[in-house]
Amino acid sequence: SNSTKICQRVKSAAHASFAFMAIRLSFLTILFVSSFALSPVIAWINLSKSVTTRSRMSHASSLSKNAIEDRSIPKAIVFDLDGCLWYPDMYMLWGGGAPFSKKTDSTLVDCSGSSVKMLGAVPEILLELKTDDRWKDAVVAIASCTDEPSWAQDCLRMFEIGGGYCIKDVMHHEEIYKSNKQKHLRNLAKKTGIALEDMLFLDNEMGNCQSVASIGVTVAYTPKGVTAQIWEKAIANFPAPGNIIRP
Repeated sequence: SNSTKICQRVKSAAHASFAFMAIRLSFLTILFVSSFALSPVIAWINLSKSVTTRSRMSHASSLSKNAIEDRSIPKAIVFDLDGCLWYPDMYMLWGGGAPFSKKTDSTLVDCSGSSVKMLGAVPEILLELKTDDRWKDAVVAIASCTDEPSWAQDCLRMFEIGGGYCIKDVMHHEEIYKSNKQKHLRNLAKKTGIALEDMLFLDNEMGNCQSVASIGVTVAYTPKGVTAQIWEKAIANFPAPGNIIRP
């Protein structure tokens, strides 16, 4: 009868539905179990990737550090004074000058009230030269033709660079007298035994830079004094015998 056929069809549909649900449940069960089984494997793969990445980063960092350590640095660093370490030049203080008084660590005032200030990053650079082990074997010197050497000496003693040090504490040799800068550098080479090509000279006057470069010294031109930018560029490009490094 028709009712019997309908019942049979309903039963068949129900059986098919149950069968589909059973298959789906089995599939989900397999996925669930597999995820637990594969978790250690996935974790191991991720760990391996992490270790490899860290290893590469460490290697890159090591190479960078070695590159800095292996880079050649000057055996002698020689500074001009007027317009290089401080401003104004000593002759600009005529009518005033000594005695000086301290306004701040980086500013002095002469007897007429005129200020003398350290330029650029001079305090930080000189303190690094004095205290950083990287520079422990380097000679630091002055080559200056300043018009008032005694006033310059006062400034060297009174300008503080930090750590309880003044500029004069950093200097191993001083060539402060009227002469061609070539003579200053040649005298330093004789006194220290350091070859001219192993020296770095910093000056704010292009004429002096050209003169000293012509005898094989690496020179940094400092029209605004010794700034961090020209200092870093000079060290990064050293040695460059006979060349003038510009800002």
